[in-house]
Amino acid sequence: MLSKTHSPRRGGNWPLITAWLGVILLVVAGVMMAAAGPAYKAELIGLGTSFTWLRQGAQLAMGAAALGLITLVLAGVLRRWRPALVGALVILAVVAVVALPMQMKQRAQSVPPIHDITTDMENPPVFTLLASARDEAPNAVDYPGAETARQQQMAYPHLKPITLNMPMPRAMDAAKATVQARGWEIAGSTGNTLEATATTRWFGFKDDVAIRMTETPNGVQVDMRSASRVGKSDLGINAERIQDFLEDLAKQ
Repeated sequence: MLSKTHSPRRGGNWPLITAWLGVILLVVAGVMMAAAGPAYKAELIGLGTSFTWLRQGAQLAMGAAALGLITLVLAGVLRRWRPALVGALVILAVVAVVALPMQMKQRAQSVPPIHDITTDMENPPVFTLLASARDEAPNAVDYPGAETARQQQMAYPHLKPITLNMPMPRAMDAAKATVQARGWEIAGSTGNTLEATATTRWFGFKDDVAIRMTETPNGVQVDMRSASRVGKSDLGINAERIQDFLEDLAKQ
């Protein structure tokens, strides 16, 4: 009689156990994925390790979602509604946790695997003041060439230089002001070219920017180049940076 009385209670603990296991896995997954960027930015781990943390964190999160689903099933059978609520919350939290890496993966698949973008593919602005910094980075100082230009033209045909109807000094000041408004670090200017570095918030990736001013009969033509120091693909960030910058500069 005692065993029959207590067996349902013991069985009724399983939803609570799976619910807590799901919560633990979810917390570990969230910590790994959240720390991947800052740890790389602080130079505590390498880029490969940080991506491994992201991948393993996503795998743990999927395991947490599986436990959440198991909790829902067990809780429904045993009519344990509190564990069922925990299981449902775990599943919803997993969706939020893996959303960012999934978006990054989808974005990487939708853009060409290039990292050096410019409005002038035949004569791109050059890095002079930032050349030494780029020499120490995996990606080259010089523009990659025809194959990158071909892929850029197919993916971002809208990227074009703009012409400012103002004198050169005013155009340069406007460019500097726009750079500063974005929080980029200005390296300086050489002749008619302004160089700066943009740093991403999460991973701290550094992308270098060269903005070249050329006087023409119609005004000052502005060409721009944005190139990542690391990574084969920039996920479309450099093209987006150029487009947004030139649109804002044109409003000056």
